[in-house]
Amino acid sequence: MRDSPIPASGHVPCAPENVTGNGRVILDSLALPVMVVRADNSIGYVNSAAEPFFGMSRGHLAQMRLTDILPQDNPLFLLMEQVRAQDHTVVEHEVTLESPRLYRTGVTVQGAPVTEEPGAVVLTFHDFSAVRVLDRQLTFRSAARSVAGMAAILAHEVKNPLSGIRGAAQLLETSVGESDRELAVLIQDEVNRIRDLVDRMDMFSDRPIERRPVNIHRVLEHVRMLAQQGFAADIRFQEVYDPSLPPVWGNRDQLVQVLLNLVKNAAEALHGHADGAAPPEITLTTGYRPGIWVSTGGGQRVQLPLLVSVRDNGPGIAENIRPHLFEPFLTTKPTGSGLGLALAGKIVGDHGGVIEVESQPGCTEVLLHLPVVTEERGAP
Repeated sequence: MRDSPIPASGHVPCAPENVTGNGRVILDSLALPVMVVRADNSIGYVNSAAEPFFGMSRGHLAQMRLTDILPQDNPLFLLMEQVRAQDHTVVEHEVTLESPRLYRTGVTVQGAPVTEEPGAVVLTFHDFSAVRVLDRQLTFRSAARSVAGMAAILAHEVKNPLSGIRGAAQLLETSVGESDRELAVLIQDEVNRIRDLVDRMDMFSDRPIERRPVNIHRVLEHVRMLAQQGFAADIRFQEVYDPSLPPVWGNRDQLVQVLLNLVKNAAEALHGHADGAAPPEITLTTGYRPGIWVSTGGGQRVQLPLLVSVRDNGPGIAENIRPHLFEPFLTTKPTGSGLGLALAGKIVGDHGGVIEVESQPGCTEVLLHLPVVTEERGAP
């Protein structure tokens, strides 16, 4: 979606690549990526924030043309043509920057002419993906609270009748013929399945969790061993860990549950979807990203610097499913309950963390942003 041109107040007084001293310091202090593209589409300047955005150093970027990063038919080139033709600032929302080198969606791009260099355009990139992630977290937690209330009702109203039905079926099994005995066993099996489902929903309750320092790499190693001894025995695992990470401030058993569920989902996506191009693979990654903070209310902010990623090279998640992944009872599996990811979102939220999913054909990645142990939390 492209806005109407903004009046000439968007002009830049001088070419940023010629800025020295305080001007360059100011540009480098901006959190937004800034890039100057010359008339021949060569890159004249990028600030510090552009390096992580494009995944390349600015020394490397300064030797490239924009066409080396993005295909010529990307909407960004049309935006620059409009800036050059109208000599005005132009803003476009929900831009996708996609190429073998780069993948960003939902980006707002502002282009403005550079007064002293004809044909040059200064581009500013606003990535709102983090804002959307936090908005989704609020939705996930609201859904989890709804399930928690439903779980309390079910636990009270359903479990007692289920016990009676199961007991009656056990009595019938001992007093009926062979053909009817199979039906009695079927009743017991279905009662057990419903009871297990109610027990899983009861995990959505708002009981506070006990937290202590947890070594996330030991958790991941435990999850990997369980997976390779069972449902992921035929899948290759890659581990890319940052050994210098501090402990997570969390509950070990619940983190095992979340990560085991995510690895199981990845394995199920890989099974039966091999395209012959690459063997099925799950990559477990950890890292330290100090720039993510969330507000917990009351004016308090919590840092979530520890990143855990579960990535697979499967077929990806259908686009119409992605916005609803963490909603309770949503499943694409014939025998799934649709509670696994909803529970994962609830547990991560209880830890004060954030969970997000990025997916495209050939790559699905689930990222957990988690708090770490601090002195205030009694770190050793």
